[in-house]
Amino acid sequence: MNVIRYNPWGFVGRHDSSPFFSQRPFSADDDEAGIDNDWVPAIDVQEQEDRYLIRADVPGVEAKDLDITTDKGVLILQGTRETRSDEEENGVRRAERARGRFYRRFNLPDTADSAAIRADYRHGVLEVSIPKQAEAQPQRIQVKVN
Repeated sequence: MNVIRYNPWGFVGRHDSSPFFSQRPFSADDDEAGIDNDWVPAIDVQEQEDRYLIRADVPGVEAKDLDITTDKGVLILQGTRETRSDEEENGVRRAERARGRFYRRFNLPDTADSAAIRADYRHGVLEVSIPKQAEAQPQRIQVKVN
């Protein structure tokens, strides 16, 4: 599974030996090249025996503002964290918490069962569980003599 981040100032490549974490830069014909992220949530990707697990830190994002889709072997996480109106009214002098839109895209491995993906949201952490398909076992074909 490839973890792809949009960063307008360049890409920070990951140098793990696992292709699970490999990144590739966007090309001009990517449908994501024009996406404007206001912030990028921290993400953990874990491979377990029976599933892949993605955890995204998205505190302050309402569950209704999260959108998770799959299309042609790609998992897309996107959402919006809005500005609270009381912060604007109470004379906030400095606001360091990022707000606005985020967009993350992950290429799913061939072993992922995209039809059974489940997402849970609890205490500001989005957890996406991607089950693995049962591996096809080799089978012996018996030759019949006529």
